[in-house]
Amino acid sequence: MMEALDVFANAGLWAAVLRIATPLIFGTLGELISERAGVLNLGIEGVMTFGAMIGWLTVYHGGDLWLGVLAAGLSGAVFGLLHAIMTVPLGLSQHVTGLGVTLFASSLAYFIFRLAVPVSGTPPTILPFQVLHIPVLSDLPFLGQAVFSQTAPTYLAIALALVATYVLARTPLGLAIRIVGENPHAAEAQGIDPIKVRIVAVVAGSALMAIGGSFLTLSAFNSFFPTMVQGRGWISIALVVFSSWRPERALIGALLFALFDAYQLRLQHIVGKAVPYQVFLMIPYLMSIVALLAMARRARVPQALMQPFRRGER
Repeated sequence: MMEALDVFANAGLWAAVLRIATPLIFGTLGELISERAGVLNLGIEGVMTFGAMIGWLTVYHGGDLWLGVLAAGLSGAVFGLLHAIMTVPLGLSQHVTGLGVTLFASSLAYFIFRLAVPVSGTPPTILPFQVLHIPVLSDLPFLGQAVFSQTAPTYLAIALALVATYVLARTPLGLAIRIVGENPHAAEAQGIDPIKVRIVAVVAGSALMAIGGSFLTLSAFNSFFPTMVQGRGWISIALVVFSSWRPERALIGALLFALFDAYQLRLQHIVGKAVPYQVFLMIPYLMSIVALLAMARRARVPQALMQPFRRGER
């Protein structure tokens, strides 16, 4: 029992938490921005997969790591535009369109990967982002290893969560996104174009999702395989509900899920084979369900979420 608790005093656990949380932060922020504008984006799983592939492929063919991140973001924006056109001006089902984008993006990622990379027993690799050494901070006892031993995309994800919190709460742009997600007809009466706002929100959100996927291939790992996203997109959707559509809570939710995941990996080594490893794999998802149930009852859903906007209708 004491050994299981001692894990929390290990700086390596908290460093792993930040690494595991990074793609979830990007994905959750992207989904949150889209939903605050009134559009559910179930294409997140496929967008993250494609972003992981295109980011890795860009670097594999000689591009810079940040160019890979940019390529991933642009690819996500394209899929976001596809989803936005079908759901916003055309008013098609957001559920069906999102699932279609997921299937299309995931399949296209695998197809392009197999065309560009020959089949081999060992997947080809790249040189990923390296841990940044921040003067003074990285040398601090415990905190240096736990917090300031991350790659640049992790710090970018945390910074974007803080920026999104400020923008949504304190700026005219954030107000436009929120009012469009609550009452698009009232927004139109104030001179805001709900269709443009929704399209921009979905495109920007999808770009963030794809960047979250690229973190897996450009920082967490150094190669691509089609199943590497492993449900992180669906977890991000759940985290949006957990956060009550607030970026600062989304950041906390992503870190909490990452803590469950990092802890269960270490718990497997402590317990050994006495308990089937599948039980430990379930722990973060079970804890997420419990947390989601506790928060969902108090969550305030954007009033116009999943409601198509048509000019002149009430």
